[in-house]
Amino acid sequence: MKIGIFGKKYQKEEQIKKIFDILSRNKVEIFIQKEFYEYLKPSLDLKDSIAGIIDYNNLSLDMAFSIGGDGTFLRTVSAIREKNIPILGINTGRLGFLADVSENDMEQTLSEILNGDYTIEERSQLKLMVNDSSCEAADFALNEIAILKQDSSSMITIDVHINGERLTSYEADGLLVSTPTGSTAYSLSVGGPIMAPNTSNFIITAIAPHSLSARPLVIEDNNILTLTIRSRSSCFLISLDGRSKAMPINGTTLQITKAKTSVRVVKRIGQTFYSTLKNKLKWGTDPRID
Repeated sequence: MKIGIFGKKYQKEEQIKKIFDILSRNKVEIFIQKEFYEYLKPSLDLKDSIAGIIDYNNLSLDMAFSIGGDGTFLRTVSAIREKNIPILGINTGRLGFLADVSENDMEQTLSEILNGDYTIEERSQLKLMVNDSSCEAADFALNEIAILKQDSSSMITIDVHINGERLTSYEADGLLVSTPTGSTAYSLSVGGPIMAPNTSNFIITAIAPHSLSARPLVIEDNNILTLTIRSRSSCFLISLDGRSKAMPINGTTLQITKAKTSVRVVKRIGQTFYSTLKNKLKWGTDPRID
């Protein structure tokens, strides 16, 4: 079995060492992200534990481990791109919906995975097309695509069409188009609904809208969204799962659709979105009791 390890700085070294020890004992071929390896090299002797550094031009893995929080998981998704490699999120942060394997469950989870006892959830992605030659032909987001004002001086106006039919013009600090997976991320923080990740929808949510009538809207994910932006500023920001780029206002049109490829998320058998939701949001517990 070939497993790729992705992570970020400031991890608990004893936890990382435990993961490598378990994988090595089970004869797993371990490949590691170069930046993560350089970070760990001064404190952990990993030379004899790994088979090599991850080669993005020849990415052949049975599974990827993302060690960190949801941000690390999203960066792992971006690195893997369309390789169809399942990803396990091991949480070393705080609140994690994607990276939801806790430190307490890690050893048991790894044992189950190495025995083939796991399930894979297919999570839909957003595809962004921009009519600007300075952008990539297409880019993808698992959580959300955010259109944001670049400065603090004024709002932006975002004209939205669905399948060519005008919906409305949002005057706001920005607009989010989210997947069901992203419903517990940025969208939730600006008042969007929570959605089960296996539903087939987009969520459109304005960020600090000028009008109180601008409410979150859920639509089917087979729709084509076309967005144009107007502002007193010359630029605005596009953010895909936190990866931001400044774009010129004049003449820029955005098209958002459902991507053909999905993200494969590794889950323990019996682990459900609803149990994760109750655990992470502490539903059914008294917040006054520590």
